[in-house]
Amino acid sequence: MKLNVLPPLALALLLALSGCKSTTYTNSATYRAKDAASEPQRGGSHPNQRLAAATGSFDFYLLNLSWSPEYCHSHPDAAECAARSTFVLHGLWPQNNDGSYPEHCATAPGPADPSKFRDIYPEPGLLEHEWKQHGSCTGLSADDFFTAARTAYQSVKIPSELANLSSQTSMPPDQIAALFTQSNPSIPREAIAISCGNNYLTAVEVCLDKSLHPMACGSVRSCRANTVRIAPPR
Repeated sequence: MKLNVLPPLALALLLALSGCKSTTYTNSATYRAKDAASEPQRGGSHPNQRLAAATGSFDFYLLNLSWSPEYCHSHPDAAECAARSTFVLHGLWPQNNDGSYPEHCATAPGPADPSKFRDIYPEPGLLEHEWKQHGSCTGLSADDFFTAARTAYQSVKIPSELANLSSQTSMPPDQIAALFTQSNPSIPREAIAISCGNNYLTAVEVCLDKSLHPMACGSVRSCRANTVRIAPPR
């Protein structure tokens, strides 16, 4: 199923997300900043969650679709906010069933031609970051990893209610998830997690098995707010 309405320039968001409104998130996989040292820690408390693991040793993927207007709200002059955008690919992240996750697993080089993936990562710094911190743990080559990320990203259809949002709205996290399951009948509710900060929507995440099929999220916690605000695209 092909992703709707996101022009390539809109994908340039990919957010340098250290500048988000809040660094307090309520699910187990939060925004990554370009600089790994500045990233907020995720919700899990597993003692090994930031230790490198054997390459390819993980249980499933978490596909993070970041809600770009949340970043652009506080960075209106950022180049990546020039085009109207809704959800953009932040990353395809290896996860473990116990709530831990591997990072920085190998030193293999990134794609030989990063421009091949400009449609999903127009900003080279974030592409490099995603490879070093997450892709290196998958056991895939860099080209295969980003091809998988593109496939996963394009397989999710954005609900029209959010793709065409023209003014701020509010709704319960379960309602946001329901919009995604209605637009994507192959994705069960159990495969979706909603991420929020300060009661604003920050991302929708989809749990995928290693063949990129939706699966129950298990240890991935979703936003616990009763209602979240959804900032409109600029």
